[in-house]
Amino acid sequence: MSRTTYSRALEILDDVCIGCSHCMKVCPTEALRVSDGKAIIHADWCIDCGECYRICPNRAIRVMDDDFKQIYNYKHRVLLVPSVFFAQFDDSVPREKIYHIIGELGFTEVCAVEQSVDSLTDEVNEYVRNAQKPVISSFCPAIIRLIQVRFPSLVDHIMQLLPPIEITAQYYKNKFAKAGIPESDLGIFYLTPCIAKIAAVKSPVGGYTSPINGVINMDFFFNKVYLVYKQRLPVSGNISINGELSSKGILYPTTGGESANVEGRTLAIDGMSNVIDFLEILENEEIDGVDFLELRACDQSCAGGILSHRNRFLTAESMKKYAATAPDYHKLTLDYQRYTSAVVHMDRIEPRSMVKYDRDIDAALRKMERARELRELFPGIDCGACGAPSCEALAEDIVKGQSEINACIFLRTLYEKRGELQLEEAIKIMERIWGRSRFDKKL
Repeated sequence: MSRTTYSRALEILDDVCIGCSHCMKVCPTEALRVSDGKAIIHADWCIDCGECYRICPNRAIRVMDDDFKQIYNYKHRVLLVPSVFFAQFDDSVPREKIYHIIGELGFTEVCAVEQSVDSLTDEVNEYVRNAQKPVISSFCPAIIRLIQVRFPSLVDHIMQLLPPIEITAQYYKNKFAKAGIPESDLGIFYLTPCIAKIAAVKSPVGGYTSPINGVINMDFFFNKVYLVYKQRLPVSGNISINGELSSKGILYPTTGGESANVEGRTLAIDGMSNVIDFLEILENEEIDGVDFLELRACDQSCAGGILSHRNRFLTAESMKKYAATAPDYHKLTLDYQRYTSAVVHMDRIEPRSMVKYDRDIDAALRKMERARELRELFPGIDCGACGAPSCEALAEDIVKGQSEINACIFLRTLYEKRGELQLEEAIKIMERIWGRSRFDKKL
C-alpha cells in the first residue's frame, strides 16, 4: 500500500505510530488506513497536504526533506526565502540580521521567493482573460494534487502558469548562467513552510523540471537561525543579499494576496475543508460568474503552513505590517521579464489516477455495484473501528480484497448475536486491525 509512482514528502514511522486513527479521520482523500495497530498510507492517493502530520499526537509522521549538509556540494549556494519566514520572528528582530545569519549557516546568496510576483501578475491577468472560467490558481501544490485525485473533472481549470517559487528559481539559474558560472557549481535551495511543496519540487506537474536542487524544512531552519540570534554568536555578514520585494509580493502567500491582483470577480478560500466544500459546489456546476479562484490548503494560507513556527494570525499580521512599508513595485521586475518570460507557462495538468475498484471497466462496474450493496448494510456512522475512515471506504476496500465484511463492528456484533460468529474469531479480527497488544491489557 505504500508504493507510489509519485514523489512523497511524508512517511509514517512504524516504531512510533500507536494506531490512534487521528490521521485517518482528517485525510481529505481517504489515503490512510489502520492495520495491525499501525497507520498505513495509500501513497498514490496522498496529496502531502500535511493534515495528518499536523494532528498526529505522537509525532509518528516524518517530513522527508533534504539533508541540509548537501548544500556544501555546491560552490554557489542560493537560498530562496519566502516572506513568511521573516514573519516567524518578532518584528523587533532586524531583517538584515536574519540575512547575515543565513550566510553564516552556509549560504552564499539569499533572495526573496516572491520577487517574481510583479512580473507574473501581468501574465496571470492575460491568462484569465482568455481561459475557461473559473481559473484556479496554481500556487498551492496541495490543492493541485487534491484536484488531480479527488476532483479530476476540474483539472482543466487549473492555471497553466508556474508558481512564483519556480519562476524565481529560473531567474537565478539564468542569471548565474549568464555570468558564466557552471550549472554544476550552482545549488538553488528553497526554504519551505509547506510539506506539499517538497513533493512538488521533486515531482512537478505540467511537464516541467524544477531547477531547485533541494528543499529545506522551515521549522528546522528557523530553530537554527533563532539559536544563533539568541546566543548572539558572531556573524561575518559574508553573503550576497537580494531582498527586493514589492508589497504585492510580500502579501502574495497570504489569503487574498494573490486574488487582489487579478482582474474580474475573484474569490479567496483557505483551509482544506473549506476548499473541498467549494470544489464540490463547483463540480456540481453551482457556481457562475467567477473569474478566478485563489484556493489554499492551509488556514491563513502560507502564514498557517504546516512547517510554520509562529501563530498563523501573528504571522499574517507581521507580513501585512511589512508590506505597508514596501514599494508597489521593485526594481528587478524588468530583469525577471527578460530572464523568465520563456518559462512562465507549463503544460496541461493531468488527472492523477485514483483507481477505486478495477482498471477493467466491466470488473469495476461489478465491484461498484457490490460496494453500493455493502454500504446499505453498514450503519453509515463512519466510526472508524474497522480501520477505514468511513463506511464507504470500507465497502471499497472489501470489494478490492483489502478488508472483510466482518471488519464492521456493528455487523460483527449482529453475527455474534445470531451465533454465526464466535467470540474468538471476532477478537482475531480486531487484533488484525488494531494490533494484539491492545487486547492483552490486564484490567
